[in-house]
Amino acid sequence: MTGGANLSVTEMRRAARHPVDFPAIVEHFVHGDLHLHVCNLSAHGFMVDDAQQLQRGDRIIIRLPVVGRIEAYVIWTRDTRAGLQFERIIRLDDFVSIIDQLQPNPRLRRSR
Repeated sequence: MTGGANLSVTEMRRAARHPVDFPAIVEHFVHGDLHLHVCNLSAHGFMVDDAQQLQRGDRIIIRLPVVGRIEAYVIWTRDTRAGLQFERIIRLDDFVSIIDQLQPNPRLRRSR
């Protein structure tokens, strides 16, 4: 892929992450539809634990509850994991609603 990700937000790997168990079908701009498992989520991005086909710089579109389709870029890969950053930050109220849907166990939700 030529050119890098042109992100509107700075890299936020240290942002609060919430554990989730979310199987997703994402649209990859080269490989088409991919089945990925999202294992944690923040307002800035997410991590998948089955990213064999992803490489740093790849663009995907994922569909999340509440916000719908959102574009993300692969920031890092390691073994079978990958960290992706959203093209834009998810608003706090929308993010809280997403976590409420994807992590129904209140004991696993981070305090707000």
